[in-house]
Amino acid sequence: MKLIVGLGNPGAKYASNRHNIGFMALDRIAGDHGFGPWRTRFQGLTTEGRIGDSRATLLKPQTFMNLSGQAVGEAMRYLKLVPADVIVLHDELDLAPGKCRVKQGGGHAGHNGLRSIHQHIGADYNRVRLGIGHPGHKDKVAPYVLSDFAKADQDWLDDLMRGISDGAAALAAGDGGRFQNAVAARVSPARNSGTEVAGAGPAARQAPKPRPDPAPAPEPQRQDSLADRLRALTDRFK
Repeated sequence: MKLIVGLGNPGAKYASNRHNIGFMALDRIAGDHGFGPWRTRFQGLTTEGRIGDSRATLLKPQTFMNLSGQAVGEAMRYLKLVPADVIVLHDELDLAPGKCRVKQGGGHAGHNGLRSIHQHIGADYNRVRLGIGHPGHKDKVAPYVLSDFAKADQDWLDDLMRGISDGAAALAAGDGGRFQNAVAARVSPARNSGTEVAGAGPAARQAPKPRPDPAPAPEPQRQDSLADRLRALTDRFK
């Protein structure tokens, strides 16, 4: 059993905020993998089902971000899990938009949701860091994370959600590398078949191959007439 937690703030007002990308990811996993309806439990919303070969409980804490650990701790204890069974998906300022990294343990880097989880279950849980980019100055962080994704973000955000869903079975099975590959395949798909020459620019790739020079046509063989042969014979006896 895995407890997969998405971080965010409850209510329609925050639904499309950058801070709620963890909620968005869990909604996508639940929808694509046939989980049941959400129900109120553990100071949050939960749903249960299977992802690949793994049983999982999905949890969206409804305590607001800075108290997320209350819901996570309650759920973990009730389900008789240890921190290593917990996976938390959250927004990450220090990753470019659309980037995704899996990590176990470590600090909370000032993230209020992670700080609260640290206080309730310690640091030895798994995190999926979902890049949202940084506004450029620490004074802009709060309004940035609490504002909605821009229209220009929708394409990469949709690709990221698809990739998370594609790789969810690997994530639940503990294969972080395969999970990240699934996300990368959606966010940064391969653009060549491996047959291009390394370092070749667009012009080189598009230039037509030179055609070989045509082989010279064979010279026509001379067909001497009977009269020509008789004339040559006569000339020898003059």
